[in-house]
Formats: sequence, C-alpha cells, structure tokens
Amino acid sequence: MEKLSPAFFIGKEGSGIISFGSGQPDLPPPKEIYEMLPSFNRFKYGLIQGDENLRRALSREYENSDKDNFVITNGASEALDLIFRVIANGEGGKVLVHKPYYYSYPHLIKAAGMEPVYTETVKGKIDIEDFKKKVKDCKAVLINSPSNPTGRVQDIETLKEIERVTQELDIPIVSDEVYKDLIYIRENYMLTGPHIITVNSFSKTFAMCGFRVGYLYSNDKELVRRVIDLKSHTSMNTSIISQEMAYTATKVPKDKLKEDLKIWEERRDLICSLLEELGLEFWKPEGAFYVLPKVKNPEKMLRDLYEKHKVITYLGEWFGAPGTIRLSYALDKEKIIEGIGRIKKYLEEEGEI
Repeated sequence: MEKLSPAFFIGKEGSGIISFGSGQPDLPPPKEIYEMLPSFNRFKYGLIQGDENLRRALSREYENSDKDNFVITNGASEALDLIFRVIANGEGGKVLVHKPYYYSYPHLIKAAGMEPVYTETVKGKIDIEDFKKKVKDCKAVLINSPSNPTGRVQDIETLKEIERVTQELDIPIVSDEVYKDLIYIRENYMLTGPHIITVNSFSKTFAMCGFRVGYLYSNDKELVRRVIDLKSHTSMNTSIISQEMAYTATKVPKDKLKEDLKIWEERRDLICSLLEELGLEFWKPEGAFYVLPKVKNPEKMLRDLYEKHKVITYLGEWFGAPGTIRLSYALDKEKIIEGIGRIKKYLEEEGEI
C-alpha cells in the first residue's frame, strides 16, 4: 500500500468500498444549475476577479458590501493560498490556527513562507486564554467554524472576543466559513470588521465540489487588489462555466438548503448513535458532516479497514489530532449503517469490543 495520505484516498470508489473519507456531499446539486447549460456559449477568458453577476449576487448576502469586495477563486483552497501569500508579502510571520485543523492549513501557510502556530481547544472549542497568549506574536489568525474535522462550532462569545483582541492588535482574521450553512445548533455568526477576510465555497452548501468555485470577501480593498494581482499570474480566471452555475445556485430558494440541513442532521444523529453503541468517545458535531472518534492504534485501523473491510477513513493525525480517525457522514443512511457495521467487525476481530 502506498504511503498513507488524503491524496491516496481522494476519488477512490466502487468495488464495494464505503468511504467515510473525503468531505464530498453525496446530495445532488440544485437541479436549476443544469438548466442553464444548453444556452451557455462563453468560452473566452473571464475577469480575474470573477464574473460581475456572481460577485453582485454574493454582495447581497454580505451587509454593506459591493462586488469589489469579492474575488472568485478555484475553490476555497485557492482563496486561502492567495490570502496567506499576500499577507506574508515575502516577509514570513506566524499564523495562529486552532487544533484540530483542516489538514491543508499547515501546508498552505508554510507554502506562503509563514509558520503555523497552534492554539489549544477544549472539546473542540477554542481556549481563549491560550489564544490570547499566542496571538500577540502572530501576523494573522485562521478560524474554521464549523470545523473540519470535528464538526464543532465556536461559541459566539469566544468569536466576539477574538474579534476584539485581533482588532486591537491590528491582526487580520481569515475566517474559513465553507460549512456556515451546515450548522445544527444556531444560525451562523459571521465575523465582521475591517480586519476580517471571509473565505467560502459552493462545494459544501450546494454539493458543487468538482466545479471548484470558492471566493474571498474583505472590506480591505487593498488586500483584494493584491490578491487579484497575484491571481493574474497564477490561475487567472476561475472557470467561467462553473461561475455561471454558481450564480444560478445563488438564486435557489433557501427552502432547499433547509431541507438538506435536515438530512445532514439526521445522518449526524444516526452515526453518533452507532458510534456510541461501539463505545467510542467523540465530540458531538454541531455542524458540517464530520465526527472524530478516539481509537486505539489508528494507523493500523486505517490500513486494515481499507485493505480487509473496504472502508475508507482518515487519520486524525493528519488534522493535528493523534489517537483518532475522522469519519465523514456525507453518504446515505444505508451506507453509514453498513460502514459502521464493518468497523464493528474490525473492532471485534481486534478484541476491542
């Protein structure tokens, strides 16, 4: 077997495999986005900043914004990459990240010539005192709520205190909100202020992962200008047909999103109940579609589940959470039940239950 990494598992399917790996919604994208395809006839370069119709549509969702506050990117990942390289400005610096974290964060930060620094969490919630101690030496902060890999949602009081502290220190917050529409416990709290850079994507809310449409939003138009400048030398414009599909998605009735959220919550409750029956310890997800149970010998478990039981899981160590595996429940109930059944069989074979 090749070296264990997310890259090994991404895209693997078929042959009886059940994947709790990649965070890719299995729900279909809104049907409306397909209806525009037969009439689409644009095939030339688009604006580096992104199509104006899509940016205008996004500005209606962000108070006191206009189309010039946005840059459309190749998924949220490109937005993060561009942001950190612009913030670093060739001079390095530290970025404060809360643990556990999305596995790409350290790599993107290091690729920008910066250093990731980690603040602790208690049951997936940011320890604000630890945060305050470490943020003083940092050039930026990265927040992800709801979180991948834990599904935890940061408390509003904590987020407000982080807003206050970082504004006093004049430190930008990069807020990765790709799961903001998948929260089970409350409405999303959007970080605000001149030092906030919001990152989002159409991948999770609208199940459009493969179309690669993300964006960044900031009131700092100088930062936006510098991002556009950099993007013009890297990927240039984001796929124009994907942007048109994303624009169509912005017009989908909100009732569709509420219906999808009910499905995610039902799946959350199902997988949590099954994991509890196995006696595994985890933090109950409050959003997104991940759960991070503690296990014995996770690397062996990961290999054996894949090779012997055709089950894909992700190693918690990749997310800064050793001693765990990450399960995505972005699959239907029947597959969740079957997949957890295979995990149960593995645990029985190992004498762990």
